[in-house]
Amino acid sequence: MNTKEAIQTRRSVKHYDPSHKMTEAEIRELMEHAILSPTAFNLQHWRFISIDSPEKRQAVFEASWGQTQVRDASLVLVLCADLNAWEKDPARYWRNAPQRVQDFMLPAIENYYTNHHQAQRDECIRSAGIAATTIMLMAREMGYDSCPMDGFDFDQVAKLIDLPHDHIIVMMITIGKKLEDANPRAGQLPLEEVFFTDSFPKA
Repeated sequence: MNTKEAIQTRRSVKHYDPSHKMTEAEIRELMEHAILSPTAFNLQHWRFISIDSPEKRQAVFEASWGQTQVRDASLVLVLCADLNAWEKDPARYWRNAPQRVQDFMLPAIENYYTNHHQAQRDECIRSAGIAATTIMLMAREMGYDSCPMDGFDFDQVAKLIDLPHDHIIVMMITIGKKLEDANPRAGQLPLEEVFFTDSFPKA
């Protein structure tokens, strides 16, 4: 499957075959591609929690108000992000870059994020969002379907996964073998309503 086909055929699927299991090799392949996603300053803010044990899966299912995709999917991922990744040994993000690049980037990271809490949060959400798209398209390439989710109790799930105090949850993604096709696209806006040149059109 090429990228165009993956984009065109990716749909939010909510009914999965509960008997299907992804192999460890498949999960690793999926996540090795997820971490190739771009991030601001190469901070790689994202952290991914796979909800695997039956007990934990049941608890997250209940925290998701009984949405069956959480119970039946082959893989449930909680996409989180580290708000303070920028100050946790940032040299490691640039260790393979030329020294002149390191000498520029490390002070730039500190200058941009210090006391800029909104930027820290915004970048985490952007980075995890980009990674989410990578995950869903890679899953499609691998013959799986997926569903991004924010319909769950964030605070409860945070407790269930022992979320560190300086991290946030951005979303969940369910992945598996579909039992039912997604409904037809509900109402795609025409490109002319969302794509403009140079500025928004005047009212």
